[in-house]
Parts: sequence; structure tokens; C-alpha cells
Amino acid sequence: VQLQASGGGLVQAGGSLRLSCAVSGLTFGSLHMGWFRQAPGKEREFVARIIPNGGSTIYADSVKGRFTISRDNAKNTVYLQMNSLKPEDTAVYYCAARWNPRAATDRYDYWGQGTQVTVSS
Repeated sequence: VQLQASGGGLVQAGGSLRLSCAVSGLTFGSLHMGWFRQAPGKEREFVARIIPNGGSTIYADSVKGRFTISRDNAKNTVYLQMNSLKPEDTAVYYCAARWNPRAATDRYDYWGQGTQVTVSS
């Protein structure tokens, strides 16, 4: 089982990045996928999640209207399009996967290794 996140980097405030998370070893089309982030000195926080068929998404208030989660089940990949980035979006971003959509917000079965996003002011 592997969740490989990529796409992070350094961007100026107001810029955009697209994160990708490629999943292998699991039946991707049955997985609920999520993105989380953790800034230095802070707890990990929920960013967004998407159901297996991509028909429903949920976002944290802090990113609503700026970030978009999507998935391509043919490519076993989930994406996080981040627009209008702010310095406070700086964090390590993690993708995660789970089977049970009714578990607590941060209860996921599998986690990726994280990708650093740094937004300069």
C-alpha cells in the first residue's frame, strides 16, 4: 500500500499549486480520500475530502472557495488544486485514504508521506 503525494513547492501569495496523490495497492475506486495539513508547531488539520465516485466533497472553512479536491479513478489519483494561496496555507500536506466514511474526521486508514507547501508573502 502506497500513497505518494507530490506537487508541493514554494509559491508567492496569490499563486496556485496542484497537489497529486497516487495510490497503489488498494482498490482506489472504493476509497474515501482526504487531504490534511500540518503547519510547524500546530496540530494536523483537515483540509478536504471526497467520496469514491467524486460526487461529493467537503472543505474546511479556511480553504472553501480557494481549494478544490478532485479524483481520477482511472489513474488512482486524488488532486488538490490550491488557488489564491496565503502565507497561512504553509504546511506539510498529507493525503489519506479510508474505507469508512462515518469515522471521525481525522480517522483514516492509510496516510501518505506528505509534501511541503510554502507560501511567501
